[in-house]
Amino acid sequence: MKILLIGAAGKLGAAVHKTLAGRGHEVLTVGRTSGDLRCDIADPAATAALYERVGPVDAVASAAGDVPYKPVSEMTPQDYESAFHGKVLSQIELVRQGLSRIAERGSFTLITGVLARDPIPTGSAASMANGAVESFVRAAAIEIAPLRINAVSPTVFTESLADYGDFFPGVPPVDLAQVAQAYVRSVEGGQTGQIYGLS
Repeated sequence: MKILLIGAAGKLGAAVHKTLAGRGHEVLTVGRTSGDLRCDIADPAATAALYERVGPVDAVASAAGDVPYKPVSEMTPQDYESAFHGKVLSQIELVRQGLSRIAERGSFTLITGVLARDPIPTGSAASMANGAVESFVRAAAIEIAPLRINAVSPTVFTESLADYGDFFPGVPPVDLAQVAQAYVRSVEGGQTGQIYGLS
């Protein structure tokens, strides 16, 4: 398959890239500052230009999305807007603009996270964004068939415990290799409207 992978330079994106390429797929990597193609998916015009440049693909997989982390009392309207644009609208646009650019039974795989169902202090923007993406996936699935759409929703990565483990006390981590397999399941499988929760 020809797969467009957004956010390929991050820890998760690199693991997904390695796994999908190792299964024989042609993976086009996309990032803001690195990758085969450069694109800031928070800009809908940039997403349109990306699709124009790439042409038809079999699948689109996203491992990108920025949100701020602050106590609710310190959050501003702009912080919540930033979370919406950085993780929700950017991924929605990948789907909306990709509907006519993807193979007949192609798929979209989006990224959310454990905070949609298990919030932490300072994570209200992430919880909001993840919940919105998951709701969008379920709603879009009933409209876009035979195209498919799923989301991968992991907890903290084992490989990131040194940096983020203190924010997730008592929460079991998940290995990046396991998260990458959820992308394989979404891309190569037959399910749609699924949220692959990993913890």
